[in-house]
Amino acid sequence: MSVPTAAADQTICAPLPVLGADVTVPLVTGGDVTYAALDYAASSPALQRVWDDVAAYAPYYGSVHRGAGYLSQLSTDLFETSRATVAEFLGCRAEDQVVFTRSTTDSLNLLAAALPAGCQVFVFETEHHASLLPWRDARVTYLDAPRTTDQAVATLEKALAARDPHGPALVCVTGASNVTGELWPVRELAAAAHAHGARIVLDAAQLAPHHPVDIAELDVDWVAFSGHKLYAPFGSGVLAGRADWLVDAEPYLAGGGASRKVARRADGGVDVEWHTTAARHEAGSPNVIGVYSIAAACKALTEAGFDRLVDREQQLVTRVREGLAGVPEVKVLSLFGDDAPRVGVLSFVVEGWNSSHFAAALSAEYGIGVRDGLFCAHPLVRTLLGSEPQDPGECGAPDAAQGERSLNAIRVSFGAGTPDEHIERFLGAVRELVGEGARWTYRTEEGRCVPDRGAAQV
Repeated sequence: MSVPTAAADQTICAPLPVLGADVTVPLVTGGDVTYAALDYAASSPALQRVWDDVAAYAPYYGSVHRGAGYLSQLSTDLFETSRATVAEFLGCRAEDQVVFTRSTTDSLNLLAAALPAGCQVFVFETEHHASLLPWRDARVTYLDAPRTTDQAVATLEKALAARDPHGPALVCVTGASNVTGELWPVRELAAAAHAHGARIVLDAAQLAPHHPVDIAELDVDWVAFSGHKLYAPFGSGVLAGRADWLVDAEPYLAGGGASRKVARRADGGVDVEWHTTAARHEAGSPNVIGVYSIAAACKALTEAGFDRLVDREQQLVTRVREGLAGVPEVKVLSLFGDDAPRVGVLSFVVEGWNSSHFAAALSAEYGIGVRDGLFCAHPLVRTLLGSEPQDPGECGAPDAAQGERSLNAIRVSFGAGTPDEHIERFLGAVRELVGEGARWTYRTEEGRCVPDRGAAQV
């Protein structure tokens, strides 16, 4: 059984076609401009190839694992084939299993719910909240932010050496920072974890869209990522890896699909026999569209030549770093140093500017979408800025007590769908704003920083 898929039509060393590439947005200064989406770290645009594949499947939509009809059987086959596609994309081992979830956050909360009793969890304070916060029912050791990759490994080894060696333990670490884009020494951290009898889960939300991820090569126990950062639509995610903890745990959600047999007891209660695979955590009617879109994105990236996509992205990274380095008022944030390898994610502050004001000006006056604030990684951003940040929604002049220093950060992020022109427009806008200032004043409206259309231009 099969459904039509879009033909690959991808030019080497050019951006992959994405939805929204021709969308125009109005400028507060008048006229409109093609929108420059430079917030890939939050959500990347869907690949046109993915959207076309999903549209081709849509007429064949049917229930999954539920029906005897042709469309139900086709949808079930598509769903399970997608599972195999994701497993291949991640380099899963033969015994690994792929569980479909709603997001990276959902995946890590699922793993947290499956931890064996008495499990110790070790996590750096530099993690995104999705991997920092789910471990509330475990014994958690939060590790200080390292300043080199070697220090990261040494810090983990020291913490693991001091733990109870007889109980289960889990290390959670990011592959690429959602704040700085810096690559973490995943293979070395995995070796340290295993040397001390611990397991390791990789938060690949920012790594998987920018860099090949191979579970077997990295020797990690689990990988989690989100479809909406991998050029697929919202609402789907993956947890892939070892099955034993997941199979031994109670289902994450109770309901149809997780259960094999349900029967009433003589005393009026209910007996349940759960499925014996990790899919016991996929209760309810599955998000077949979301699952298929992830698989379609995995195929599209693979067929485009992931290594070539990485090479092109690194050219963009180099251009952005060199461009920002030419503006003395701009400071790019980094844990491991300015020359640390990173994916297409960079955060920075601008002397004399409030971050919300600066980001709003990029949008309103240049049609450029970036993000400002704390990026759901509050401890890390505080460490990098060296001060308590302001409310992420606050707009206006910097606090006088902090001088002219921005108290939050601005993040620019890009990937396989980013045209060179968007990077050049961004760098040109930064130079103009720093040199000449915004042409409008800005105010807070419903938590957002927007142009004050009632005020005179500045």
